[in-house]
Amino acid sequence: MSTTPRPAHQQFSVSAPVSLTERRKAETRTEIARAAAALFVRQGLRATRAEDIAQAAGIAPRTFYRYFATKEEAVAPLYAAGAQRWAEAVRSAPAHLTVPEALEHAVHHTLTPGLGVSAASWEWVRTLIHLADTSPALRKVWAEVCQASDQTLAEILSARTAATANRGSGVDVSDTGRASHDNLGSRPTPPSPPAPPARTPPAPATPITPDLRFAAAVAGAAVRVAVEAWAATTSPPTGPEGPAALALRNLGSLRGFGWSGADQDHP
Repeated sequence: MSTTPRPAHQQFSVSAPVSLTERRKAETRTEIARAAAALFVRQGLRATRAEDIAQAAGIAPRTFYRYFATKEEAVAPLYAAGAQRWAEAVRSAPAHLTVPEALEHAVHHTLTPGLGVSAASWEWVRTLIHLADTSPALRKVWAEVCQASDQTLAEILSARTAATANRGSGVDVSDTGRASHDNLGSRPTPPSPPAPPARTPPAPATPITPDLRFAAAVAGAAVRVAVEAWAATTSPPTGPEGPAALALRNLGSLRGFGWSGADQDHP
């Protein structure tokens, strides 16, 4: 029970290994996360023990502790799943899009029910964010996922900057993404997060400058606050008060923001 646990968000890193062993580990983590989320929703966080989660996931308690140090960390893969989807959407946004356009493209394709995850899955998002509001331990897990998400986006913006420079332009984007907030599944068990994406290592990107870090943090906050604000209401996930609409509104309010640090090459 004392083995050092993996970082809660590791399997969702854009550079995560994709060997058969790692895929199996990711699947196990996902099963544990789904079992934990279902128990937290059904009987409450306080009444759920790590042993209960292990039993529901069909594993031994010591196996649980090889993956997660605490019961709260067990839902980190679900928190991180939406961030991974959003990061991949920014990564794959058309190369001619500017940074704000790529971010909006990613929001539309991942936060709109039916395009990213189902409307029912968004109810799990709402529930788990509510739980984070009531538990300092869960709030810490959520914060760590968000922080890792900002780092991922900074790396992606850096890679897009490098790709733009390689094309001889000086304005846009072309190859990478960021992390935000959505996930889970519906009803008794949330859906599985995506498997680590297989890809060859990217070419070296420009350094992650302070400008890039700041741009990533601003973009991440715009989306995170949108999801948290929606989760605090009873509004449906679609429509003008849904997470996608709120995130687009937040990004729209940044029209005058100096994205140049993420759109231009840096020495």
